[in-house]
Amino acid sequence: MSGWSTLHRLHIGVDVGGAEVAAAVVDPVPGSLLTPVRRVPAPVPATPEAVAAVVAEAVAELAGGPHAPDEEASVGVALPAIVRQGTTRSAAHIDPGWVGLAADRFLAERVGRPVHVINDADAAGIAEAHHGAGRDPDGRPVAGTVLLVTLGTGIGSAMIVDGRLVPNLELGHLEVGGVPAEQLASAEAKEREGLDWTAYAQRLQRYLAHLEFVASPDLIVVGGTLSDQHERFLPLLRLSTPVVPAALRAAAGVVGAARTAYLSVPPLD
Repeated sequence: MSGWSTLHRLHIGVDVGGAEVAAAVVDPVPGSLLTPVRRVPAPVPATPEAVAAVVAEAVAELAGGPHAPDEEASVGVALPAIVRQGTTRSAAHIDPGWVGLAADRFLAERVGRPVHVINDADAAGIAEAHHGAGRDPDGRPVAGTVLLVTLGTGIGSAMIVDGRLVPNLELGHLEVGGVPAEQLASAEAKEREGLDWTAYAQRLQRYLAHLEFVASPDLIVVGGTLSDQHERFLPLLRLSTPVVPAALRAAAGVVGAARTAYLSVPPLD
């Protein structure tokens, strides 16, 4: 990262999920959390105004506490939506009022700081590739194709190729046996249908085997809310591709969002 301005080294990362909003102060260079992750329930409905109020409250609290970033430092916000040039183009597990919204400007006006938005799974993928399970033994992003799959309210996905993000892949919407993968193998599906770990692993096996066929990844990283219990189901999978749990677990989106804000600072002249 040499050549990037370190005037604003610390940044606040916010991860807006279907169930909760998480935020923390992050040092994006090593990918370290400098504060505990602040978690509050996501508003229902998750309209832009309601989410912005929760984000603004989180930012204000973190900005007034230990390790507070510079008051002009930007904020990274991960959203469950396709994001193109700061505008949200879809709305997964949030209110449809986000579709077509210039989310970066909208949130910046309410937070009082510059805001950089990114798809939530993309943020987690970036974090794992550079600071977590997607690194090789030398600490660099794994060569080749890394797929991150997040198992939560839905299924998020990110593809990293030789350390570079391929943005906005919505592989959770692929159909497996005529059923959207999110309905088949998300954490919510497991809870909704009362699946035990063996039955759930069978479903996840079908989905990941399909991804393996479609994308031929070199590594699959499993994150999201279920990653904290990875030992209950990952050993039951039988894939030719190595499958590992996310190292940053549920904090990956927060770290990736902060890294996005950091790298959006222009280089020094």
